[in-house]
Amino acid sequence: MSLKSLPERLVLFDLPLDPVTLDAALDRLSGWLFESPPTPHTVVTLNPEFIVQSRTQPEFVRAMQEADLVTADGVGIVYAARQLYGAEVPRAPGFDLVKGLMERHGPELRVFFLGSKPGVAEQAAQNAVRDYGIQVAGVHHGYFGPDEDQRVAELVGASGAHLLLTGMGAGRQEIFNAYWKQIHRAPVAIGCGGVIDVLAGTAQLAPEWTRKMGVEWVWRVAGDRKRWGRAPRLAQFVAMVQAEKRRK
Repeated sequence: MSLKSLPERLVLFDLPLDPVTLDAALDRLSGWLFESPPTPHTVVTLNPEFIVQSRTQPEFVRAMQEADLVTADGVGIVYAARQLYGAEVPRAPGFDLVKGLMERHGPELRVFFLGSKPGVAEQAAQNAVRDYGIQVAGVHHGYFGPDEDQRVAELVGASGAHLLLTGMGAGRQEIFNAYWKQIHRAPVAIGCGGVIDVLAGTAQLAPEWTRKMGVEWVWRVAGDRKRWGRAPRLAQFVAMVQAEKRRK
C-alpha cells in the first residue's frame, strides 16, 4: 500500500502535532499495520493535559517527540493551533482511531489490549470481538511497575499483534510504547487512555453532541469527581497558550 505524505508538522510547546483529518490518520495507520516487513510505530493523541504534564517529565516529552504520528485529541489542541498559528487543525481522537481501525480491518486485525484494572482488558477484548470481529492477540492489565515492563513488552512481541492499545494513563503509556517498541514490535502502538474502559463498558463515551462540539471534556469533568482535579491543568494550559501568543 502506498502511503501518502502527511501535512507538515506543527510544534506546540516543543511537541509535534500532525494536522491530519481522522480519515487521513486512519489511512496512514492502516498502511503501517500490514507493512512487510513490519516496522513498529508509536501514536500519540495529544491533549492539553499531556502538554502541561510533560513540562516536568522529560521522558514523556521524548516519547512524544519520537512518535510517528501525533494527532489532536482534544478541542484544546485545536484552540492552541488556532491561537498560535492561525491554523485549523482537525481532530483525530483516540477512541475514533481505535474504532475506525477495528471497523476497517475486522477479522484480519490482531489486537493486544494492555491496560486498566484486572479483568477490564478481557471484557474490552470480548466486546471488540463481538462488535468488530477482530482477533485478540492478547490481554494484560495495566497494574504493573516499570520492573515488569520488559516482560510485558515481550508478551506483546510474542503475540504477533498488529495493533497495541496501551491504556495506562498519560505519560506512562507513551513512554512504554516508545521505549519498548523494538521489543513489543507492534506495527501500531497507540497510547489510548480510557479507550479500553469504554470498550469494556466500564466507562461511558461522551454523548455525540459533546463530541461534535469538541467539549466532551466538560461533560467528563462535570460527571466524574475523580476528574475535578484536572480542571486546573486546563486553566493552566489556556494561560500557557495566551502567554506564548503574546511572546510570538
